[in-house]
Amino acid sequence: MDYSVQLLASTKQNSLRRRRIIEALWGYVFLLPQLAGLLIFSLIPLVYVFYLSTVSWDGLGPIQFVGLQNFLNQLAPDSDLRTAIINTSYYVLITVPGSVILALLIALGLNKVQGKAVYRVLYFMPYITSSVAVAVIWSWLLNGDFGLINILLRLVFHVQGPSWLTDQRFVIPSIAIVSIWQGLGFNMVILLAGLRNLPATYAEAARVDGANRFQLFWRVTLPMLSPIIFLVTVLSIIFSFQVFDQVFVLTSGGPGKDSYTMVYHIYHQAFEQFQFGSASASAVVLFLIILVVTLIQFSLRNRWVNYEV
Repeated sequence: MDYSVQLLASTKQNSLRRRRIIEALWGYVFLLPQLAGLLIFSLIPLVYVFYLSTVSWDGLGPIQFVGLQNFLNQLAPDSDLRTAIINTSYYVLITVPGSVILALLIALGLNKVQGKAVYRVLYFMPYITSSVAVAVIWSWLLNGDFGLINILLRLVFHVQGPSWLTDQRFVIPSIAIVSIWQGLGFNMVILLAGLRNLPATYAEAARVDGANRFQLFWRVTLPMLSPIIFLVTVLSIIFSFQVFDQVFVLTSGGPGKDSYTMVYHIYHQAFEQFQFGSASASAVVLFLIILVVTLIQFSLRNRWVNYEV
């Protein structure tokens, strides 16, 4: 009798083990397309870029190993990459605070109005529109001679607008305005979803204690929304460092090199000068900058991000 019970228990255990193995195999089968895409389109190119950064190659001729020489050339005091880093940093400093703050204000406004779905669609439409198409439209709006913005400035305010895309003082802010306008809907939708999911009990308790609207926002809403703001900020910084489409269409890095950004520099090195080693070294530098900035953000998040709610 005991042997039969043990045999039955062993059979059940083996059957359960086989079932778990089969379920695990099916899980890997369903994950395989995504893993294959990650391997083919992300990991292998990433490793290959690190390899190319150590060689000199024009895309057709022989490959010559140069070690760290590409990095030394790219980081030289008079290099174009340094100019690109400065321009990109200036662009990020304008775009990230502008996009996050404006998106938060719009999300707060839409959170209390009727017809949120319609407004979400309207604000999100520019984000899903082609960046090239958006840049072409804004190139007409920002034209210094016959652009609509300068026409309105003359008619309404009786002032002569600047040459937005050809003046070194305004070119980076102009590109930043275009990027903020296009990406505003993405940040707004995420922040609005976060606002919709905040528990109402804390706000009700604060109202009972006599908190006004500003105190309610600063002491209750903002701390509870801080994880979503942190997410939006991290994504905005990563996207901003990779700006290319707007620069390529609006200015091609000009005037001079006043809007010459890092990704445009990589494009220029690789596909206009055919220096794939130097372009790869610049891409590695960009990767490391984004990695360091992101790690710094994560290391500082406990100082202002509240995960208790």
